[in-house]
Amino acid sequence: VQLQASGGGLVQAGGSLRLSCSASERTFRNYAVAWFREAPGKAREFVAALSRSGSSPSYSDSVKGRFTISINNIKNTVYLQMNSLKPEDSAVYYCAAGRTVIWSAIADSNMYAHWGQGTQVTVSS
Repeated sequence: VQLQASGGGLVQAGGSLRLSCSASERTFRNYAVAWFREAPGKAREFVAALSRSGSSPSYSDSVKGRFTISINNIKNTVYLQMNSLKPEDSAVYYCAAGRTVIWSAIADSNMYAHWGQGTQVTVSS
């Protein structure tokens, strides 16, 4: 399974971006999907996830209320809508998918077997 992330860029604080993650095959129906991010000098951080059913979104406290994860199973694409962006949101964002993700460990990057290449998001102050 190959994942392709896109949509990153440079935006001013308070602005919005929408990231996309497309799969090479019809996989998302049977996978939990998630977004993680990694800023320079920091560990990879959980951002948001959706269960295999596409329901029950989960968000990190730092993005809750500002980011929305969604899925379009027809287009085989997962989205991350990011609003009210802050400079501390700057990072490389990665999408991930896994068939055996335990919901209680949804924020654990080790649960995901498949990763996209990352897309850079830079928020200027």
